[in-house]
Amino acid sequence: MKPLLFLHFLFICVVASAQPDTLSISLESVKYAYPVKYLNVASEGQDLRMAYMDVRASRPNGKTVMLFHGKNFAGYYWTEVIKALNREGYRVVVPDQIGFGKSSKPYIHYSFHLLSRFNKQLLDTLRIQKVAILGHSMGGMLATRFALMYPDRTEKLLLENPIGLEDYRAFVPYISTEEQYKAELKSSAESIKNYYQSSYFPQWKSEYNYLVDVAAGTTKSAEFPRSAKVSAMTFTMIYEQPVVHEFPNLKVPTVLFIGLEDKTIVGKGLLSKEEQASHGRYKILGKQIAGKIPNAKLIEFEGVGHIPHIQISEQFINSLLKNLN
Repeated sequence: MKPLLFLHFLFICVVASAQPDTLSISLESVKYAYPVKYLNVASEGQDLRMAYMDVRASRPNGKTVMLFHGKNFAGYYWTEVIKALNREGYRVVVPDQIGFGKSSKPYIHYSFHLLSRFNKQLLDTLRIQKVAILGHSMGGMLATRFALMYPDRTEKLLLENPIGLEDYRAFVPYISTEEQYKAELKSSAESIKNYYQSSYFPQWKSEYNYLVDVAAGTTKSAEFPRSAKVSAMTFTMIYEQPVVHEFPNLKVPTVLFIGLEDKTIVGKGLLSKEEQASHGRYKILGKQIAGKIPNAKLIEFEGVGHIPHIQISEQFINSLLKNLN
């Protein structure tokens, strides 16, 4: 069975008994491919739980890879990457960041610095000294901040179509967190799918529907307003805390994996069609950023959108393993 078909089949099996339109914001009925554990952390007087998978290889090679998910996702979409890394002997740590997936969704000041500290705390708890970090989308911004804060803990930085390759403040009109919250409350299966189709994949396939099912399933939850508020708060985090100006300061080996058809822009809906056409051009942005990062390596995928590890799973994984080794 092809990897994407297997993922879709797996998702149907684990959530069929609890229809996607009834998913809780903690994704309790979405069973991840590996056991989920929790790390207790704290912020602003609140006790929080950070969900994560710690997947050890049967024949370990002594190295660890940490996977940072994107804003609209969580650990559930890394399954094929985890399996492939495990087969090669890597230990794989997959956190759901605070505010996402199965982790707590508190009302706090979200920052990439704080999330990086939580991830360091997780590594300290697991007694892992150094990791290679693969960050996708928002996870790429977080991975960059982590590498800037903790270069001694970062063996290699791997960025898969990261957002934040341009400073959104320069061209996206500012809106407050409250305004973004009101927009988030209007989310539906239709609006989510339309966004994924227009931004993430050059051509939509039925195998991608499970991504929409999870994201849209929570909109029917009685707790959805909390999830929407946190989503708005993390939107503000992305908008107000760029990393693009600090890429030249990276001191760790860095590889950029770029799907050239990606057109993702944070705040895209606030722009005119003409403005949208002038930004989010990963064909250009990938080369620009690779030129700013000392000794960076750029891997480009023709005809690929925002999520190479799903759209071209086998090709992406082969490239990932080659660049890890």
